[in-house]
Amino acid sequence: MNSGHKPIAVRVPASTANLGPGFDVLGLALDLHLEAGFGNAPAESSEADENHPLTVAFRHCGGKQDLWVRSQMPMGKGLGFSGAARVAGCILAHAEKNGTEEKAFDEAKLAILRTASELEGHPDNAAASMFGGFVASVDGFAVRIPTPLDPAIIVWVPQQQTSTKESRTKLPSEIKFQDAVFNVGRTALLVAALAAGDVRALSIATSDRLHQDLRFTKAPDSKAALNTAVDAGAWCAWLSGSGPTIAAMVDRDSSQRIAEALPANGAKMVLSIAQRGAELFAI
Repeated sequence: MNSGHKPIAVRVPASTANLGPGFDVLGLALDLHLEAGFGNAPAESSEADENHPLTVAFRHCGGKQDLWVRSQMPMGKGLGFSGAARVAGCILAHAEKNGTEEKAFDEAKLAILRTASELEGHPDNAAASMFGGFVASVDGFAVRIPTPLDPAIIVWVPQQQTSTKESRTKLPSEIKFQDAVFNVGRTALLVAALAAGDVRALSIATSDRLHQDLRFTKAPDSKAALNTAVDAGAWCAWLSGSGPTIAAMVDRDSSQRIAEALPANGAKMVLSIAQRGAELFAI
């Protein structure tokens, strides 16, 4: 590894996107993390080759170093791996030029997000990984959604993978007016319910007519898992990004019981919301 620069690392959370109706707009950071950096590669890390989305983003932003990476996130499962990797790469390029000074990093976050979102093709995962918590992001702006809720997030992860790029080609180029109104209303209700802490509205607020049903045709087991989670008492559940993972928001006291109710043909993780977004530090 090139040691011409002070060793620097970044830690970025995973994310679940769309949250039902908020297609390409809403995201939620989860406490699985990707770590990456240059110099002083830690144990259990590997070198990120030139085709890795981390390195592609780093080079796109002018980065020169060789990078290492280690990750808790499954790839191709709808938990924001590529978004987190691209955010990390853009942050490391910023740090290579400007160091780890907190004020400079804070001032650069929106510009970094815009670049990562352009590479990703949509901002929802990248914004959640950058800022943590529930985030709404449109046209290069991102705002965290405050909420008094502190739920557990159960993710059910089947063995199959999904290509987000391929999945998006199956979505319609036009939608019915009433379906657009349906999703606008649910997205607004979801943001309001989160801000108010009203769990009664969450099931209705996470319903969708733009993408989930089309994607479920390729992942019927995921639809069954979603229905099982809701029937077992989850406040709400949604297809995580383009899937095939399902995410469910649940009361912490019920999380283990609901997780155990989910189908056995998928891995189950009980996670928390990652309240901290991307963290940059010298090593």
